[in-house]
Amino acid sequence: MADSTRTATAESGAVTEQERDDELLQDAERLSSAPREEDPGEGPGPVGIGLVGWLRWFWRQLTSMRVALLLLFLLSIAAIPGSLVPQEGTSEGQFKVLEFKEQHPTLGPLYDRLGLFDVYSSAWFSAIYILLFVSLAGCILPRSWQFFQALRSRPPAAPRNLSRLPVHTTWETAVDRDEVLAAATRILKRRRFRAHLGDGAVAAEKGYLREAGNLVFHISLFGLLVAVALGHLFSASGNKLVVEGDGFANSLTQYDDFSSGPLYDDEADLDAFGFTLDDFRSAFEESGSQRGTARKFEADLTYWTGDGERTKKTTIKVNSPLKVGGTKIYLVGFGYAPVVTVRDGQGQVAYQGPVACLPQDANTTSTCVIKVPDYVDENGKKTQLGFTGTFVPTFGGATERGMVSQFPSLKFPALFLTAYRGDLGIDSGLPQNVYQLKTKNMKQFKKANGDPFAKYLLPEEKMELPGGAGTLEFTGIKEYAQFEVSEKPGKGLALASASLALLGLICSLFVQRRRVWVRATPTEGGGTVVSMAGLARSESAKIAEELADIAVELHDDAEPSRSEKE
Repeated sequence: MADSTRTATAESGAVTEQERDDELLQDAERLSSAPREEDPGEGPGPVGIGLVGWLRWFWRQLTSMRVALLLLFLLSIAAIPGSLVPQEGTSEGQFKVLEFKEQHPTLGPLYDRLGLFDVYSSAWFSAIYILLFVSLAGCILPRSWQFFQALRSRPPAAPRNLSRLPVHTTWETAVDRDEVLAAATRILKRRRFRAHLGDGAVAAEKGYLREAGNLVFHISLFGLLVAVALGHLFSASGNKLVVEGDGFANSLTQYDDFSSGPLYDDEADLDAFGFTLDDFRSAFEESGSQRGTARKFEADLTYWTGDGERTKKTTIKVNSPLKVGGTKIYLVGFGYAPVVTVRDGQGQVAYQGPVACLPQDANTTSTCVIKVPDYVDENGKKTQLGFTGTFVPTFGGATERGMVSQFPSLKFPALFLTAYRGDLGIDSGLPQNVYQLKTKNMKQFKKANGDPFAKYLLPEEKMELPGGAGTLEFTGIKEYAQFEVSEKPGKGLALASASLALLGLICSLFVQRRRVWVRATPTEGGGTVVSMAGLARSESAKIAEELADIAVELHDDAEPSRSEKE
């Protein structure tokens, strides 16, 4: 009866050990502290489980890694229209949206209803973004807790039969069991394994940086989402073109183009400062294959801040902005501003000053628009005058499309203009681009033979409008600089998150989680049987090499017996 009881107990124990060994072998496919995701095909479905059950099921689906990756993919797809369709976030974007609606009367209203003209503030884009935000948070929290528990726990105990593991070795030595286990513990710890001695075996584990890197990567993605949200909600950015000698004050009315986040206060959050553009300097390669390549862009400023200190001087260069409080002023472009004097049909000055022309190519061939809203023609009638044309810093000839420039510096400047009069449309109350001339309600000046009137001008030359309608004199040239005034609070967090994400990805890709067990079993003859085994992810081939190296080191303390050597 006793023998049968022992036999049953032994069989029961054998089954238990067998199941534990099988579980360890299955764990080789994972070796991760991440929570196990249930197969969606297993277990009962959500039918009939009530509201709480439905909510729990929805939460598990939302916080699964599969859904997080799907939402990340959807977010990247949803961002595509933002780069293909004009956006309303800036003044320039609003003009482009209006032009798009005029050119596409069918698609325009449809895009407007779908929110495609303001993708990043649309309800559907925000929904994907918030769901991804919640999904990542739901993925990170349980995995972090599971990882913390794994760090506190001991390495898994050694299976009873180490020879069943994929990588193993066995030898017999005359060294005492306790000495073998002490030597194995010392060697494994020297190799930075977390080792624990117990029950006649040493259990060791290494490679926690893999899961730590995985968690850091996901936390960094979460940080990136937070940084993007901060940048969208609290950021502001504007552009200003400043001609030499002119100034700028940081107020909303001073900007050529300004956009801000929904939670940014356009009046209270603007930093108090201003500046004057004293001088702008540019230099270009004069010869060789790099002729015309930019070598230097510098803007000398005199600026002041709202702290009551005296004005200061500084020089802004490309990628070297001026920082005032939380605002950065970047130098982003340059161009030329011909200085003109326009007299009306009565000989009175109707307009005088520099006109900023927009570069169109690398040699600074530029388009110019001059608008004269206060003009009296030769008959004493009030009307409006407009000029459009081209400016080149180095005249290289004329084509059917106009002049071309041979070099971006001022070597042989020339100005080509044609004139219109009528209604500029600036009194309609609708926004209008100052660098575009709408000629729908205007008539072009004609020569006596009926050809369109136009003229090439060099500095100090004058254009006489037909019929004594007035004159335009090209009196000089100034340079201008384009500045971007930016306040983006999430940039530092975005940079740190991106750097940590890259570091975490490297750790998760190149660090392998592995386990090593060393068992020492005494023999009847006074020796010790040493069994070693290693376990890693199935795709890792280094565990065999690492186990061999550990075994070689252990041979120095537990030398195989003579029969083993033979």
